Amino acid sequence: MHVEHIDPDGGDAADNLCLACPSCNLSKGRATTAIDPLTGDPVALFNPRAERWEAHFQWSSAGDEVIGITSTGRATVVRLKMNQARLMAARRIWVQAGVHPPNGLP
Repeated sequence: MHVEHIDPDGGDAADNLCLACPSCNLSKGRATTAIDPLTGDPVALFNPRAERWEAHFQWSSAGDEVIGITSTGRATVVRLKMNQARLMAARRIWVQAGVHPPNGLP
């Protein structure tokens, strides 16, 4: 896991840090906003310190794809490249092993 700065200019205080998978953290870079692919509008990326995952995302019925259900969720999924083929393949293995998704299927 990587330690991510939610706001890249926000310093190293605990409320500006969170754990992120390397792929998401590297895809995010210094971004704090992204374009909602549905509306074309710029929106803030998901902030795990201030928002609940379930309010913006859900798992596909197979448990291998992250689905953005709000503008923030959709933009975050795209910007962080959360559904790359290699990530979805790993999730399918985790589903078969019974360890994913973390909160059960929707």
